Amino acid sequence: MLRVILKRLILMPFLILGIVTATFVLAQFTKGNPLISIIGARALDNPDIVAAAKARWGLDKSVPQRYLIYVDNLAHGDLGTSFRTKQPVLDDLADRLPATLELVICAMIVGAVTGILLGVISAQFRDTPADHAARLFALLGSCVPMFWLGLLALFVFSVQTHLLPGPGRLDIRSDPPNTVTGFMLIDTLLAGDWDGFVDAFRHLILPSLVLGWSVTGIVARMVRASMLDVLGQDFVTMARAKGAGEGRVLFNHALRNALIPALTILGFTFAYLITGSVLVETIFSWPGIGSYAVDAARSLDYPAITGVTIVGGLGFLIANLLTDIAYAAVDPRMRSAA
Repeated sequence: MLRVILKRLILMPFLILGIVTATFVLAQFTKGNPLISIIGARALDNPDIVAAAKARWGLDKSVPQRYLIYVDNLAHGDLGTSFRTKQPVLDDLADRLPATLELVICAMIVGAVTGILLGVISAQFRDTPADHAARLFALLGSCVPMFWLGLLALFVFSVQTHLLPGPGRLDIRSDPPNTVTGFMLIDTLLAGDWDGFVDAFRHLILPSLVLGWSVTGIVARMVRASMLDVLGQDFVTMARAKGAGEGRVLFNHALRNALIPALTILGFTFAYLITGSVLVETIFSWPGIGSYAVDAARSLDYPAITGVTIVGGLGFLIANLLTDIAYAAVDPRMRSAA
């Protein structure tokens, strides 16, 4: 197991280079002129301004030259400067990543816990109304468009009933706390602002539920299938024959083994949500990486687009590594192989 982890760590830089190369090449085939976002459409008729802008941003060089310069800068921790914000992309991502992580972590907790419970209930009460209801709920989470669900949730819970606040991370009349971690829940607690913590938590509920429902559907179906397979195996029958309670059989014996294939789904889902929460962040005006990626794509901000892609690719690689470690924690056979 340790050998596998070390191998993954060694391969990570080469995999990231492959992601960067593919993204850079694809960006060159994108139709549109990035100079519009740099100097504006009106200034395109001025050859002096265009030449100065190309020289400033390296657009006067050939594609291979730009690629080599970008890779060299990347090796020194420089992701370039955003055409749109005129700030280093690394700083932009550092400012927005905590907001996305806070949302994704809460959504994963909601989705994983709900999905596991629904999967266990569905498997235990197979072909009963409880099974059908759980499967329907999971199916809706996977099939209902996220943008429609987000708009519906805002309309029902914020506009009509006023049970929960609308978009944003805090009320517009509230003063944000001093940024320490970038996680609003943690920063409000560190500042001793209990009212701010409650406000931030209430703003987090709707986007977390909307984003987490898609996770619920995937996890519930995977856990149900795994539980049905495990519940029919000999060691479960033996545990029941020895007089173990049904709850202990389900959660200590069956679920522990059924979670092994679900760990892969949870790991990659977490990585996907980091850059895949675009719709939710846009609908709820959440200042995370998803909304940053949308703004970058609209303005053909190549450095920002590449930066977001690197973060997404790195997230998948780290998720894959953590999944292997989680396998070792759940499956004793993996620990013995280490």
